[in-house]
Amino acid sequence: MDKGAVVHHERDSGAVTVVVDGRGGAAMRTFALERPIDLRFVLGLLVRGAGDPTARVASGAAIRASVTPAGPAAIELRVAGQELRAWAWGPGANELLDGVPALLGLDDDDTGFEPGRHPLIAALARRRGRVRLGRTGAVWEALLPAMLEQRITGTEAWRNYRRLVRAHGEPAPGPLALYLPPTPAVIAGLASWQLTSLGIEPRRGALLRRIARETPRYEALAARARLAGGGGAGAVALATALRAQPGIGPWTAAEVTLRALGDPDAVSVGDAHLSNVVAFALAGRPRGTDEEMLALLAPWAGHRARVIRLLESSGVTPPRYGPRVTPRDLVREFSDSGPADLHLGPRSGRGASRNRLRRRDRPYR
Repeated sequence: MDKGAVVHHERDSGAVTVVVDGRGGAAMRTFALERPIDLRFVLGLLVRGAGDPTARVASGAAIRASVTPAGPAAIELRVAGQELRAWAWGPGANELLDGVPALLGLDDDDTGFEPGRHPLIAALARRRGRVRLGRTGAVWEALLPAMLEQRITGTEAWRNYRRLVRAHGEPAPGPLALYLPPTPAVIAGLASWQLTSLGIEPRRGALLRRIARETPRYEALAARARLAGGGGAGAVALATALRAQPGIGPWTAAEVTLRALGDPDAVSVGDAHLSNVVAFALAGRPRGTDEEMLALLAPWAGHRARVIRLLESSGVTPPRYGPRVTPRDLVREFSDSGPADLHLGPRSGRGASRNRLRRRDRPYR
C-alpha cells in the first residue's frame, strides 16, 4: 500500500478502498489476479487511435476517463504480477473502481467456447490463455466514436473524435491529463456548424445529435450488464433498439455491444477488413464476403467475438492489393478554399438558425 494511504472506506469484492494522499487524494483499490493480465489486449478496443484524449493503454498499465452516473471520473490501472492496483479520481471514482472486474472481464464467463474447432484458433488460445471480454457499461461512450467511424477511414474518424472531445469535452479529474467524452446533452445542444467546423459532415452531425437525445433509453438497456457476471446481458435488446434508428446498422450496433456490454457474440458485419481477415485466417482465401465470414464463424456461435479478438491480436493479415484509401480532412479542405469560399457559422438575420456551408465543390451531398 502506498505511503500516505490514510482512510479505509469500504471492502468491496475482496478489495479495500483507501484514499492515497501521495496521488492527489485518489481512491485506491487492489485486486487479486488469477494470472497476469494483458491490459492492451483487454482494453485496447476502448482506445480510438493514437492521441485519444480519453484513454491510454499499455500491456501493464492503462488510464481512462469516463462520465459515470455519479459524476466524472478518471482511473489508472497497473498490473504487478498477481495483483492489479487501481487509483481513481473525481465524484465517480468509486463507481469506476466498482466496475474494474467488469472492465477487465474478470467476471467474464466463457463457458462453451471451444477454440479447438480450428487449429489456428486453438494455437492462438493456447498462447493467449483465456479470452477475456471486458465491458464499460457506458453505451454512449462506445456509441459516439462508433458513429464517427462509419464509412470512413480510422485516421479520419479518430482525428474528428479528438477534435470533438477537446472542443466540447471537459478535463477529467485527477493528474492524468485526460479529457472526458462530451455528454449526450452537450452533443444534442450543438448547432450543425459547430460539428461541421470539426470536420464532421452535416448528415453525420445530424445523426449524432438525434441519437444523443435517445441515449437515456439505450443506457437503461445496459443496466443488467453493469451487474457482476452480467457480460453480454441485454446485447440483443440494445442492438435491436439501435438498429431501429436510421443511420445505425449491424456494424455500429456490434461495435457498441462489444465494448459497452461485453457481448461475446458481437460480429461487426460490414467492416471493411474483418471479412477478409477471417477468410484468410480460417480458410486461406485472401478475400471474403460477410456471408462467408459468418459461415466460417458459425462453429463458435455465442462466442464469435472471442474468435475475432484472437484473430485481430494475432498479426495474421490478408495480402493487400492496390493503394490504400487516402484519408480526407474536411477542415483542411475547407480552409484551403480560402475565406471567400467558406463560411462556417450561424447565419445572421433571416434564417439565423440554419447552418451555411459554401464552397464551389461540395465534398458531399
